[in-house]
Amino acid sequence: MKLLIGIPAYNEQEMISQVIKSLPRKIEGIEKIDILVVDDGSTDQTAKIARSLGIYVLRHILNRGLGGALKTIFSYFRSKNYDILVTFDADGQHNPSDILNLVKPIIRGEKDISIGSRWQKSRNIPFARKIINKFANIITYLLFSVWTSDSQSGLRAFSKKAVRLINLQSDGMEVSSEFFREIYRHRLSYKEVPIVVQYTSYSQTKGQKLSNAPNVFFRLFMRLLR
Repeated sequence: MKLLIGIPAYNEQEMISQVIKSLPRKIEGIEKIDILVVDDGSTDQTAKIARSLGIYVLRHILNRGLGGALKTIFSYFRSKNYDILVTFDADGQHNPSDILNLVKPIIRGEKDISIGSRWQKSRNIPFARKIINKFANIITYLLFSVWTSDSQSGLRAFSKKAVRLINLQSDGMEVSSEFFREIYRHRLSYKEVPIVVQYTSYSQTKGQKLSNAPNVFFRLFMRLLR
């Protein structure tokens, strides 16, 4: 089996080298592991640093947003005929060792998707992140009838079947909830896997912000009406 670890990145020169070097190169049941960074229109040295480490890099000329970067990762996966996809954030908050448990249900053919849940093991999660996630979970359930404890998780694993069926439309942060629409539409099986995250002063400047949450939720409602 071939595994692709896809990393959406925007102005991550401070952390991208550390993140790439920390990723597993061997996993039981996996014959080959490749790493892809999608540089989403960064204005810093993110792409240059990633390329210097000998991994695959695709670069957007303009910043499209998280959804845009993930769509490029999914497209690359399909074109290269991988078997498993893992999405991994570039800000250093994820523990690379969690990938091992995340891919097990996919390798065994038990689930189509694994979603890393920060709320089952992590402690000291910033209050603003807790509020955003709780509201996002509720709205995700109301819109797509799928309950999850961590709708905004960036650490996920997908089978080839799931990647083939999932059709992402969003370019922005609302893409995280859109995955659950696709789970509902295609009746994909999924499992939440407890993960540990490390929130640093750097990682807290990244990702979803409380002030932007209303815009994200509005775009989700608009997406449902189309």
